[in-house]
Amino acid sequence: MTTVYDIPADLLIRRVAEEMKKRPEFTPPEWAEFAKTGVHKEQPPQDPDWWFVRTAAVLRRVYVDGPVGVERMRSFYGGKRNRGSKPSQFRKGSGSVLRKAFQQLESAGYVLHEKAGRRVSPAGTSFLDGVAMTLKQEVVGATPEMAKY
Repeated sequence: MTTVYDIPADLLIRRVAEEMKKRPEFTPPEWAEFAKTGVHKEQPPQDPDWWFVRTAAVLRRVYVDGPVGVERMRSFYGGKRNRGSKPSQFRKGSGSVLRKAFQQLESAGYVLHEKAGRRVSPAGTSFLDGVAMTLKQEVVGATPEMAKY
């Protein structure tokens, strides 16, 4: 059985984001086109589908590292803040973006909120593994020597 661990993250996240765009539970908030993803960024994301990509990446991260909370995810999506002539320092990512993504994943039934943090539900596991399975079949169809993996 193919799982999330068998597929490269960039391919999986892009395909999951495409699937999420088809679902009504996943809609970017009205502020999403103006918001930065953290104080370490200078501009908002240029990709118009960045909300779906971030939500898919959050779902994959919860699958791999779960249970996790917003603070731990903020550390993962943080980066170095340019402070001019002073040395750069690490800053956490936006908590609001992650909270809204978690809320949408919970409303879709892919993530469960527990006391220890959020973890992937059986429906979320099935969704991610199904996408991973179709991706693997496409990769093996394109390059048969990949079948051994």
